[in-house]
Amino acid sequence: MVGLAFVLGGTVTEDTGVASTPGETATSGDCSAPPAPPAVPKAYTEAPAPSIADDSLWKATITTNCGDIGLELDGDKAPQTVSSFIHLAEDGYWDDSPCHRLTTEGIFVLQCGDPTGTGSGSPGYGFGIENAPPKGDYPTGTLAMARSKDPNSNGGQFFIVYDDTTLPTDAGGYSIFGEVTAGLDIVAAIAAAGVDPQSASPGDGPPVQPISILGVTVEKA
Repeated sequence: MVGLAFVLGGTVTEDTGVASTPGETATSGDCSAPPAPPAVPKAYTEAPAPSIADDSLWKATITTNCGDIGLELDGDKAPQTVSSFIHLAEDGYWDDSPCHRLTTEGIFVLQCGDPTGTGSGSPGYGFGIENAPPKGDYPTGTLAMARSKDPNSNGGQFFIVYDDTTLPTDAGGYSIFGEVTAGLDIVAAIAAAGVDPQSASPGDGPPVQPISILGVTVEKA
């Protein structure tokens, strides 16, 4: 099975601070115990039609054991990606799935969307890259797809950028399909708690503070 994890190796940014949204700052202590992941993740035979996104903006809420994360999805710039997100959200594909990967050194993202929690899970289909930034810049709050080296391996895994990050462009980059509108402080708190010290790579592995997706809702903006 192909591991849908973006390839590390982007340019290290000088700012290694953790960004957060204005207002009350979340801490990892605000999290409840995460649920057990689904025993048998849902699987599909083909990607949904890109027309589902209707070339429109959509609002989504990711409910986690650490609080809600609000998103805006751009169905005009990334119709296939947003259509897939809508389909998987409405079918409960991500319910009780852990965010299995946090990176804290040079690349600042929280990766979610694999119900198996292994980093190798897939909904059973893949699709190509959309709306990748030509210079590889992924600003704080960016919502983008994770994938393997195969440009057509976009599926169910995605990442949230919690501090400005640059990723390589030589393989086509990574699909930006939205941005965080609320709850970025939650991701920042998870990042501040750090990566599991038992991880094979420093600054890249499961977060110390477990965070799981309890459910995702979507509606047209």
